[in-house]
Formats: sequence, structure tokens, C-alpha cells
Amino acid sequence: MTTNQLKWLSYITCLVMFLALLGGAVVTKTGSGLECGNEWPLCHGKLIPAYTVGSLIEYTHRLFSGLAGMLSLASMFAFWHYARQRRDLLVYAWMTLLFVIVQGGMGALAVLRSQSAAVMALHMGFSLIAFASSLMLALGSKRRHEEGDTLPMPGKPVSISFRNLTWFTTIYSYIVVYIGAFVSHTDSQGGCSGWPLCNGEWIPELSGGVGVVFTHRIAALLLFMLTALLGHLAFWKQKDHRELRMLGIAAVLLCLMQVFSGAAVVYTLGNDKLYIFAALAHILLIAGLFGVLCYMSVRVWQLSKGNRR
Repeated sequence: MTTNQLKWLSYITCLVMFLALLGGAVVTKTGSGLECGNEWPLCHGKLIPAYTVGSLIEYTHRLFSGLAGMLSLASMFAFWHYARQRRDLLVYAWMTLLFVIVQGGMGALAVLRSQSAAVMALHMGFSLIAFASSLMLALGSKRRHEEGDTLPMPGKPVSISFRNLTWFTTIYSYIVVYIGAFVSHTDSQGGCSGWPLCNGEWIPELSGGVGVVFTHRIAALLLFMLTALLGHLAFWKQKDHRELRMLGIAAVLLCLMQVFSGAAVVYTLGNDKLYIFAALAHILLIAGLFGVLCYMSVRVWQLSKGNRR
């Protein structure tokens, strides 16, 4: 396969992974997780279930998850065979396949046997890693196709302090995602009415769902501050690395939109139709942010070592 074909394979894999992640979010937000009963992979004993909105949502998600698994397997073999010299791309492909399998297994267990909110939040977290890995594969394949494998590294190496800040922000963003998923799986969304205040107070009584939601809000605020600092340093201090500057800008914009989508979730709680769209936007924006930060983490590690790949 040519580098262009590998690039397009990675694009398709990333797109299907995105649709699988979107489908999982729709299943969660519409409460369709058990619309096929406690059966997997069949739905009410059938390969193609009887039509109901809930079973259609759940089964469509299963189909996209299965397709994501097949494309991840195809990508892994393709990059292993045709791009073995690029260890970074191989790692992305392996991670995509691994976490597709893990999240698929957890999804099946959630159907066959009820799971706690903490475990279901992990399911969302593993799905996010699978998508982020496919996004890194797509971005890495695009760069390889455009620049080749043997060009010298431009500019000076990235500082260790900037590398560490990027890593910390990425790890912390995953923690924020987990807390957000825990909010959803404990049905705590209504714990705080109003935004940015919580039940009319800056610091409410931290009990039950209020404490869960307020913790997520504080964690999200700290993430925005970290991302803003990272974007500022990337844009003004990494002028030798245009890619890092663009990634920094993308991270700040995604995080800012994530903040406003969180506010939209609060203000649409009383309108089921609008709430679904706001909640999906909230999930998809954090998925994009986490993917960008993951790729940025790899690039700053490579550039801090003076290794352009």
C-alpha cells in the first residue's frame, strides 16, 4: 500500500471510531443500553431485531463498534506490513485495536450483567482512548504522507518543562472525562441548577449529586486554565514548530467550546430534545480535545528528544 492509501485507511478508521463513540453517547443519553435485553451479540434472540427506536439505537451502536473493530484490525496489519519502520504509527494502530477490544468487551459485560456507575464511566474512558488513538494514527499518517520519513528536524528541541506541562494536561483531561462520565452514569446532571453558580451559590452544600456535579465543574475549570496556559506557550514560545502552535490553538478552542457546551447542558435539562444535542456536543468536544492533547503529548516527546518522527 502507498502512504496515501494508508492515510485514507487511517481516516476511515478514525471516522468510524468517531461514529462508534457518538453511538455510545446516544445510547447512554437515551437510556437505550438494555433495549436488546440482556443479550449480546444478538438482540432479543435475533440478528436483526424488531424495529423500535431504542433497539435501533442500541443495535446501530453495536454495528459501528463491530465495524470499528474490523477496521482497527485492518489498520494494524496494514501499518505493520507497509510502515513497520514508523514505530509511532504502529503504536497508534496497536492502541486503537487494543482499546476497541477492551471497550467492546466492557460494553458486552454491561449488557449481560449490570455494572456500577464507576465501571460504566471506565467504559466511556476506554472508548475515548480508542478514538484518541485512531485520531493520532490519522494525524500521524497525514504528516508522514506530506513530509516523508527522513526529513531533518526543524528548529530547536522542545523544552522539558513544556513537554511535562503537555503530559500533565493530557493526563488531567482524562481524569476530568472520567468525572464527567461518572456524573452521567449516576444521573447527577441536575445536581446543580444554573451556571456558573450552582443552585445560586458559588460553593453549595456538597452532598449527593450536587457534590458530584460541583466537583466536575471545578475540575473542568482547572482544565480550561491548564489548556489556556498550554495554548499560550505553544503559540508564543514554539515558533519553530508550526504543528505545535496549531495543536495548541485547536486545544484552546475545543476546551472553550467544551465549557459553553457544559453550560448548554445545564440550561437544556428541562427540554429533552435540546438536552440530547447539548449533551452529545459536550461529549464529542471533550473527545476531540483529548485526542488533540494525546497527539500533542507524543509530538512534544519526539521533539524534546530531537527526533522528528
